[in-house]
Amino acid sequence: MKELGVGDKIPDFELLNQDEQSVKSSDLIGDQHLILFFYPKANTGGCTKEACKFRDEFADFTQANARVVGISSDSPAAQKAWAKKNQLPFTLLCDEKSGVRKQFGIKGNLFGLIPGRVTYIINKEGIIQHVFNSQMNFEKHVSEALDALKKM
Repeated sequence: MKELGVGDKIPDFELLNQDEQSVKSSDLIGDQHLILFFYPKANTGGCTKEACKFRDEFADFTQANARVVGISSDSPAAQKAWAKKNQLPFTLLCDEKSGVRKQFGIKGNLFGLIPGRVTYIINKEGIIQHVFNSQMNFEKHVSEALDALKKM
């Protein structure tokens, strides 16, 4: 599947969050902008740095009327433990079969062994406004998202 980019509408999907509650993509758009960040695996070094940076800048996202949501293939229990350990104030979605990752067309790295790390900045209508794709610049995902929000 082709990787979604600027101008594309996000696909319809439904996943469990860290509290095992069902969340639909339609629940995430409409009243706020959406920062949707895909990360490889909870409780790993790079992903923890990225998520904690989103946590540390959470007030800036709230002030910009944006909702932050993370997605990985981890189970709800793993996501919940990681969120609690790191005091993450945002929703984590569990894409255990990587179906949503495939809908977005996100490619893996290292011959597909490591799931890609991509952040999408999405407007209230569900249209992608900016995409940042970097496996190793963990914390830059946050500054890219904030910069894109300022331009919207």
